[in-house]
Amino acid sequence: MEEVTGAPPEPGRDGHAAAPTTEPTRRRRGRPRDPDADVRILDAAAALILARGYDAMTVDEVAAKARVGKATVYRRWARKEDLAVAAMSQLYDAEMSMPDTGSIREDLRTAYKNVLTFASSEAGRAYLRTTIAESVRDPRIAALYRAASERIEGHAAAVMQRAITRGELRADADLEWATQWLGGLLAMRMVTGRPLPGPEDADALVEVTLRGIGA
Repeated sequence: MEEVTGAPPEPGRDGHAAAPTTEPTRRRRGRPRDPDADVRILDAAAALILARGYDAMTVDEVAAKARVGKATVYRRWARKEDLAVAAMSQLYDAEMSMPDTGSIREDLRTAYKNVLTFASSEAGRAYLRTTIAESVRDPRIAALYRAASERIEGHAAAVMQRAITRGELRADADLEWATQWLGGLLAMRMVTGRPLPGPEDADALVEVTLRGIGA
């Protein structure tokens, strides 16, 4: 005879056995996404890259500086390289934004002042030193910085393309050269240890650009 284990179900009020009840399982709600985490992570990565270079920057340090878990960083950027490009791109967007005033002269004046103000700052000088030194040392790192700089060059080219449409610039203007020459000047001055142009030089540099590609 089969042995029965366990107590029988308690009878209900009508004398029949009560049906077993199942406690509903509550779903555990995850931690809500921090809307400011992306900005903090990119700021932290940019600061570490500027301070010590790409190779010395670690995801552990970025996470600690941004006050997030390392998994949070990797959910947003699967590779350290992707994080570095995003951090440099945000730095460009924040410090060297491209205006749209309706006038190429005013657009260039504003953009050049932004660039020269950044280049004159401690962070800007650190950026120039780091990008030049590391790009020469490691082609892989040079590609990371190039990807970030090409993004801002694309924004600058769009500004100039609008000016071509308005008839302010020559239709045959070489926009690649026009968007790169100021960066080349800053890099050359940094390498040779000569003083960098400041925001007060923006108007003169605008004239150089417009004399070259103006209509």
